[in-house]
Amino acid sequence: MSAFRASFRASFRRTCLILILALSASGLAVPPAGSSAQALASIDDPIDPQLWQDQQNMTWADYHAVPGATWADPAKVPTQRRLKIALVAVDFADQPFVMTQALHSDPFGNPQITPVARTDVARFYADFWGKPSTLNHGHTVNEYWMEQTNGRIGVTFTPFGPYRMPRKLFEYGLNDIGGQQADCPAGYTCNGSLEPDADALWRAAAGSTIASQFDLVLRVYAGYDETSVWQEFGEMMFQTRDDVPDSWGPPDSSLPNWAPTRYVPWTSWRAGSMLWGSSSMRQGESSGTITHEIVHTFGIADNNNNPYVTPYRRVGSGPWDVMDRGSFNGPGGPHMRWVVPATMGAAVPAGQTLRSKMKLGFISDAQVLRLSGDALASTGMVVATIKARSAIPGASDLQGLRVELSQDRTPACSTTTDPLCAGTPVYNFYSLETVQRIGADSFTPDNGVLLAKNKNAETSSCGYLCFTWVIDANPQDIAKVDFNRPDGTPVMRTIADYRQLNDALFHAGTRSGSQYEFIDTANRLHFYVIGRSVDANGVLAYRVAVKSLDGSGPQPRGVALGSGQANGPATAGATCTFSLTNTGTSAGTGSGHPEDVRAWLNADVYRLSATVSGSGYRVVLPNALASTWFGYTTSVTVNVGATASAAATGTVTLKATSESDPSKVATATCAVTR
Repeated sequence: MSAFRASFRASFRRTCLILILALSASGLAVPPAGSSAQALASIDDPIDPQLWQDQQNMTWADYHAVPGATWADPAKVPTQRRLKIALVAVDFADQPFVMTQALHSDPFGNPQITPVARTDVARFYADFWGKPSTLNHGHTVNEYWMEQTNGRIGVTFTPFGPYRMPRKLFEYGLNDIGGQQADCPAGYTCNGSLEPDADALWRAAAGSTIASQFDLVLRVYAGYDETSVWQEFGEMMFQTRDDVPDSWGPPDSSLPNWAPTRYVPWTSWRAGSMLWGSSSMRQGESSGTITHEIVHTFGIADNNNNPYVTPYRRVGSGPWDVMDRGSFNGPGGPHMRWVVPATMGAAVPAGQTLRSKMKLGFISDAQVLRLSGDALASTGMVVATIKARSAIPGASDLQGLRVELSQDRTPACSTTTDPLCAGTPVYNFYSLETVQRIGADSFTPDNGVLLAKNKNAETSSCGYLCFTWVIDANPQDIAKVDFNRPDGTPVMRTIADYRQLNDALFHAGTRSGSQYEFIDTANRLHFYVIGRSVDANGVLAYRVAVKSLDGSGPQPRGVALGSGQANGPATAGATCTFSLTNTGTSAGTGSGHPEDVRAWLNADVYRLSATVSGSGYRVVLPNALASTWFGYTTSVTVNVGATASAAATGTVTLKATSESDPSKVATATCAVTR
């Protein structure tokens, strides 16, 4: 076990070094003050750089509180419902509670803290998941639910047990997902079902009607969720299945020391004999996915895939969604989910998507702007500002935009031959939301705009059960190592791995490393990310727009540009600031949408381009888009650089073209000096 931890630490250090070198190579490192490199680099700096962080490099220092929120306070009363959860703790003759064993003494290297007495285990986990403490870094399951529902839903845990199960752990685990019945040791019948056996013990001790006093029952069993150990204590620890030693094998010398598992052909028998977490609800001591399982009880299905087998099929929503592998979010990422207690990977799952919140009634209608994709052709472009989804909304704040599709006209593709295929074109609507790394989203990889298409139904049209398909702003292979085999051979993340979506968010401006627009030609929609803002409390918002490709509405469009004003010599990095006025006027009723959208039809988006005359000069547009309301003026900036041998003067020309009516064009100039 110590060798495994040493290997992990070495891999972690290598990743950090690679990250530092990559940042230096990308030009993000700051040159010495006063150098010409600094001047030239400054005009190229993006206004909204994509600086995504890989899960394995995250620590608790990456957690950032939701400004103004106190959701973790147990005294806060939910406005709709406080779920009462009975926590029933059970152990086995062959598997004591991990938390009762000596520090780092079990085969998996746990527990990570001073052990607790068996009689205290149920209370320990009820407090660990239910009350803020130093151990859980102040974050609880109750906090998650209060935050994600804006105070509507809370959670409490009542401990029961511990109880000793009538059968050994492997008699339940080998009967679980993965087809492991053939690996049952002689003399045993591995056909156990944990929930009825655990509940029978609970009722015998607490009364036959005890379950009626609770909304949900969580069975916490001694040992591990197989999801958190099958890889780390399988292919990551042993070069081949035949290298698994007897200490990781079954209590039957006639059986191999490996067993099949859910995703790949083999893992160590000890890891493979564990149960999987389940929406039934049951969780091992390594579990951090309790919130994911609670969401299931509200009627939301899984949105994840099997990324390890061919044909590869891309994940649906990845790290951005608690119902996908975002349930694994937490310090250290997915390969740190074996820790007991669960204070690392999966400790703080991702937030719920707009699709889930709307289905469950966890977001008010006033916070979501609902549009018809067809109606946009007759009403014109919609421009709106979308606040971070984990932030506390104000009365007039939008936290989501939804565009209904009367029919998904996406061309058919094959999930068998194309790993990036979204499956059968049966999607019902697009959603836009702002992700900021605060609260439950602290351990998502990036800040930015999450664009997704969604289904009302939860069907297997992707090749697996799915309902949300995130539009990836960087669909190319992310080309990152998943892990190193014991002999040092790197294993790359498959194209279906959920971390392929780490760089999926859209960003404002040019040269961000991402995209600022998305065109769905088949469904005749054009989405824009125009700009970002951060309020006085540190909450992020994005200004976004959507239009139809089939019509621009009745509004007369227009644009005017004022002469640019230069600031500074170009050799040090100058700016030209232009005033852009929307000279169009409002018109129309906005009819055809699911709600009154007139307040969001009174703006336009402009495409910008810039050139410069004069030898030795160059220009950079920080943002290729601008937007403002009818009759209003905004500022547009062009960055200008020059070499030491450049001409004494240069002329910058800015062009602005209406995206709604490309015949409406304005140009203006700005004089700059070397």
